[in-house]
Amino acid sequence: MHHHQNLPDAATLSGMLPPYEAMAMYEQPKPRFIFKMPRVVPDQRSKFDSDELFRRLSRESEVRYTGYRERAAEERRMRFVNDCRKGYAEISFVASGTNLQLYFNANHNPYTQDQECDFERERGKVHLRSHFIMNGVCVRFRGWVDLDRLDGVANLEFDEPRALQEDAQLREHIESYNQRMTDSKRMYHAPQTPPEDHHGRGGPGIGPGGPIGW
Repeated sequence: MHHHQNLPDAATLSGMLPPYEAMAMYEQPKPRFIFKMPRVVPDQRSKFDSDELFRRLSRESEVRYTGYRERAAEERRMRFVNDCRKGYAEISFVASGTNLQLYFNANHNPYTQDQECDFERERGKVHLRSHFIMNGVCVRFRGWVDLDRLDGVANLEFDEPRALQEDAQLREHIESYNQRMTDSKRMYHAPQTPPEDHHGRGGPGIGPGGPIGW
C-alpha cells in the first residue's frame, strides 16, 4: 500500500521560494555608515556676522511674550510668570516676526552669578538668558520682559564658548566618519588571494587541467 504525501504544487512553491537571483552566491552586505546631520555650520562666526537675519536680531529690539494669546491679560501675566519659573517662555522679536521657544535654567539661587531667569535684578521685570542653536549657529538670547505689559527689549549674541564645543564635536564626527569609510574601502577592495589548487599538482585520479569534482 502506497502512502502519498500531500506535496504542494508548483504554483505554491513558486510563491514560497525567493527569486533565483537570491539563490546565487551570497555576497556579504557592506556595512552602512550613517552620517548624522551636523548641528552647526562649519564657520559659525562668519554666518552670524554676515547673515541678514542674525544681523537684525543682534541689535536690541522689541520683544513680546506670545503665549496664550486667546486668554485675558491678567491670566497671561500669571501664566508668563509661571512659565518662566518652570524654565521656558515663548518670545517673539516684533520687527522680524521671529518666534522663539526659549529654555533656560530657572534655578533662583541668589549666590549664582548671571542667572538665566532673574526676577530680582529689576523690579517689575524678568531678565532672561537662553542658549540654543539657530540655523546652525550657537547663539545666546539676552533681554528682559516687563511683567505687566509682557513686552521688553532683547537681542541675540554669538555664543563663542558653545560654538567652540560644537565645532570640536563636528570635527571629531567628520574625522571618525572619514576613517570608517577609509577602513571599509580598504577592507572590501583588498586583493583576494586565490586558494591553492591542490588538484592541479597531480592529485590522485585527476590529470592537469581536468575537471574538479565535489
